[in-house]
Amino acid sequence: MVVRSLAAVFSVLLLAGSGWGWNLARVAEASVSRTDAIPDDGNSDVNGGAHAGAAMNLLLVGMDSRKGLTDEQKALFSTGDADGVLNTDSMMLVHVPADGSAASFVSLPRDTYVSIPGYGKARLNSAYARGYNAASGGEVEKDAAGAQLLVQTVSQFTGLRIDHFAEVNLLGFINLSTIVGGVEVNLCAATQDSYSGADFPAGVQTISGTDALSFVRQRHGLRSDLDRVVRQQVYIAGMLRNVLSSNLLLDLGKQQAIVEQVGSSITFDEGLNVFDLAAQMQNVDPGSLSFQTIPGLTDAKVDGADVLKPPSQAVVNDFFATLTADPAPAPPPAPSSAAPALAPSAVTVSVLNGSGVSGAAATAATALTAGGFQASSGGNAASTGTTTVRHRTGDEAAAALVVGQVPGAAVAVDDSIPVGAVQLVIGGDFEGVGQPVTVEAPASAGLETNERTATDTSCIH
Repeated sequence: MVVRSLAAVFSVLLLAGSGWGWNLARVAEASVSRTDAIPDDGNSDVNGGAHAGAAMNLLLVGMDSRKGLTDEQKALFSTGDADGVLNTDSMMLVHVPADGSAASFVSLPRDTYVSIPGYGKARLNSAYARGYNAASGGEVEKDAAGAQLLVQTVSQFTGLRIDHFAEVNLLGFINLSTIVGGVEVNLCAATQDSYSGADFPAGVQTISGTDALSFVRQRHGLRSDLDRVVRQQVYIAGMLRNVLSSNLLLDLGKQQAIVEQVGSSITFDEGLNVFDLAAQMQNVDPGSLSFQTIPGLTDAKVDGADVLKPPSQAVVNDFFATLTADPAPAPPPAPSSAAPALAPSAVTVSVLNGSGVSGAAATAATALTAGGFQASSGGNAASTGTTTVRHRTGDEAAAALVVGQVPGAAVAVDDSIPVGAVQLVIGGDFEGVGQPVTVEAPASAGLETNERTATDTSCIH
């Protein structure tokens, strides 16, 4: 149950160029609660201080708090009586690139087993409570300490600097989801959970208010806690579709109600400026909002408690580094007239054996000769596990022809090689000419992220 705050702000973004839009932004800016959530230390990017640049990483948190709910509402919403609960119910890290063209929402499941600075390993949702309970002072100081420890924990886990923080409670979600209107969801199978009050048939249906809260809070009757995370993503995506719709764009009353609800139930860090956020994201659309979950999480038990164990820290860091990487530059335009095709007969190939397999170079040279190349064995090379095609600067086309005969081979530039010649160094991964090399999959390969956009309405469990 996170990101409701951002959904409300999006309504302002759509109107950023109008006087009405900036009026709403001023209302939101003036009325939201603030907390000193961003710590001075323990919050950095493993790829260097300049890695994020003008991009933004926002931590969105749903608090498992019944604050503001009457006894009747607690019964109606099936929330129970946990008035003292400080655990964070759900979290998402939202990355917005510098040009504001998209937003990537990554769920951080509450049961993820992580290192909490100063406390050892525990479930992620306990970080806020630990910081809150250990702090001295009043409610303001304790809230700030809880948020800061959570930010430090997420930064350490993801390898990213967290720039901003936003928090919402159960009552804020209920009110905001009612204002935005019914959200269409699609369930692959009927489901029921007496603890959350969830009772939904299979198929497409529209939910809001009380049903929405039951939908995103359901924990029982699902295949795993990761299904719950997907439900949260799908509902939030639906809310964003509603907020970004032309109907809401034309409804000034709803726009003001959303912004006022944000002001009464959302807490931002002290440095988050609604105007800056509006300016950065005014061109976003549902198709450029993506949702996914940290890959490689596995169910486990620690001291009898259910947890989700993440993959290695290197895999987690690689995932988030890819998420925040600058977009690849567009390829240069194709020349108006194609250069003459290079024939294998114009390429001289010297084959060196670094595999340790006797006769491998001679065998490969014979096969390349049969393919039309001017190939010969060049003897042995230093032992290597990686088959590499080496070429001089300017001979990329010749090297590409050889790589075509050994798919997956590494390519390297070596200006000591004669013009027009290519060197094939056979490594331990070599399977023969015409066969792809045996490449060991990277640590993060094959990890399912279940990425979906805000326009995806396929069924979920």
